Amino acid sequence: MIEVTPAIRLSEDEIEEQFIRSPGSGGQKVNKTATAVQLRFNARKSPALSNAVFLRLKPLAGQRMTKEGVIVIAAHRFATQEQNRRDALDRLVELIRQAAEPPKFRRKTKPTKASKQRRLDGKHRKSDVKKGRGRLRQFD
Repeated sequence: MIEVTPAIRLSEDEIEEQFIRSPGSGGQKVNKTATAVQLRFNARKSPALSNAVFLRLKPLAGQRMTKEGVIVIAAHRFATQEQNRRDALDRLVELIRQAAEPPKFRRKTKPTKASKQRRLDGKHRKSDVKKGRGRLRQFD
């Protein structure tokens, strides 16, 4: 079990890993070894995630989530498979952890009368400065 939060635990069976060749330039070994990891996690069908968490996860994942609700994370930062596996898993856990936090409730506030007056005074000062930038008139 992978603990994301005290309430959310993912089973290792839900995560599918596939090793691929790393993109980009490399040395003599780059075309022979598959060190990059492509991690797949079906968030829509996961029993560990509630619907609310899934709905918050969707915009956080962005293009990494497919239409079917599968999150695909590719990790190729490191030279070894094990480090890339750990990196991909850490990124998935952090993504789900962010989605697990409920958004803060926003209280509507009104500006005070004094703050409205300060804003208007500032606008008048700025207006006066700009009026003074006009062309100079020619006097006889």
